[in-house]
Amino acid sequence: MAMMVRDVMTRNPVSCETTTTIVEAARMMRDHDIGDVLVCDGQQLRGIVTDRDIVVRCIAGGADVGRSTLGDVCTGNVMAVSPDSSLEDAARTMRECAVRRLPVIEDGRTVGIVSLGDLAVEVDPRSVLADISAAEPNV
Repeated sequence: MAMMVRDVMTRNPVSCETTTTIVEAARMMRDHDIGDVLVCDGQQLRGIVTDRDIVVRCIAGGADVGRSTLGDVCTGNVMAVSPDSSLEDAARTMRECAVRRLPVIEDGRTVGIVSLGDLAVEVDPRSVLADISAAEPNV
């Protein structure tokens, strides 16, 4: 039987309100050892911000990271998958949209996130990407 996104996704992803400052979001990424946060307006997913977005869009762009909010810099119109999507469908969506992470939405609620690394570990555990994804984080 084909595996589904629900089998490999990270449940209860870290999310922040659109009004959260860049500094607060960066601290959350550090504290949770993650590279992204979902950006919400209440229960509604509005976008995603990655550690790279913070560096490229904010710091390199000269933004005041203490005042700029996630709503100012998040990538909106985020593609998402359902927990019942196949891993192949998730991989296809990532490839077509040129993204490495997909929020997982069920009944209008964000219930998880699935990354390219998650798929690599499950689909091709002997790949270099799977090795990197499964490795302990740098401290």
